[in-house]
Amino acid sequence: MRKGEIKRRTNETDVSVSVDLDGTGKADIKTGVGFFDHMLELFARHALIDITAHVTGDLNVDFHHTVEDTGIALGQAILAAMGDKRGLARYADIQLPMDETLTRVAVDVSGRPFLVFRSAFPTPKIGEFDTELVREFFQAFAMNAGLTLHVETLYGANSHHIAESCFKGLARVIRTALSVDPREGGRIPSTKGAL
Repeated sequence: MRKGEIKRRTNETDVSVSVDLDGTGKADIKTGVGFFDHMLELFARHALIDITAHVTGDLNVDFHHTVEDTGIALGQAILAAMGDKRGLARYADIQLPMDETLTRVAVDVSGRPFLVFRSAFPTPKIGEFDTELVREFFQAFAMNAGLTLHVETLYGANSHHIAESCFKGLARVIRTALSVDPREGGRIPSTKGAL
């Protein structure tokens, strides 16, 4: 059973996240940030990961702590669910179109966390959501899931579409990279024998 659960409580947030990597994309997301909930719901659906994320944060300050801490907890839950990573496909990439926007996302489930994020937003906000928080989420998620992650929007004009293409691209590469390849025969997908 490839499941993970993380509870994280600080003076700024109270986060509870659970995942099932072999789910159907069901999402029960309640962060108090509407646009972010939408991104996490579509992430779950396109990754085919069942995700429950209930978050209480200091939204009276801003959305930063809620978004970052959710990324930390979601990354940690997915890392826990991967176990020793036996049989994983490990690598994946996609070019994800969203209307006028095209975003390239590539991942290596390497255990060596690193993020390259080259997506610019033409507006500082999407509704009440600060567009700079998209990168903050990806940074927290990649570092805590142990992923080498590259995200680059090749072109785009609409901030909502750019953000959505990033999250959908992440979902699709996670779906592929965390799939079990029967040809691996349960081996660790590395010549080192460990990830």
